[in-house]
Amino acid sequence: MNFMTTADKYGVVSEDATLTLERLLPGPIDRIWSYLVNSDLRRQWLAAGAMEQRVGAPVDLVWRNDELTDPPGTRPDGMDEEHRMTCEVLEFDAPHRLAISWGSTGGVTFTLREQGAHVLLTITHRRVADATVLLNVSAGWHSHVDVLEATLRGTSPTPHWDNFVRLRGEYAARLKG
Repeated sequence: MNFMTTADKYGVVSEDATLTLERLLPGPIDRIWSYLVNSDLRRQWLAAGAMEQRVGAPVDLVWRNDELTDPPGTRPDGMDEEHRMTCEVLEFDAPHRLAISWGSTGGVTFTLREQGAHVLLTITHRRVADATVLLNVSAGWHSHVDVLEATLRGTSPTPHWDNFVRLRGEYAARLKG
């Protein structure tokens, strides 16, 4: 069930159904960190939601994926205009590591590591046991990070939903391999 090389930007799934996705982004590290913890910045690529910067704090995430890109692309059947989830901050080590709970999975960890003028963002989404959820999580993180990277580079991202659908097909083929 392993797939990916970092060079092609795809996530890797390990035997315990954990997705790891890495992306080298233009720094500095404090800039990338702000896109993780600041609701107004996070909503531009993932989901809004105020976050107290301390372990144990609740985070009410609100996804409005139709607002991520203009145009948004065609929303696939079964995806709502808005999605909400309450998470909890599990680790907080600014500006290097943030971990939050994530629904019925093992949670998500964001790790930032400086590499010269760039920052390596590593997203680790642990224990996504359901195959359909894993497929959506893989394509979802990849497409959301594509929006983040375009935002940070000052370029126009691919319409979010079209990118998500394309990536879901590609991850489906990779997960079968």
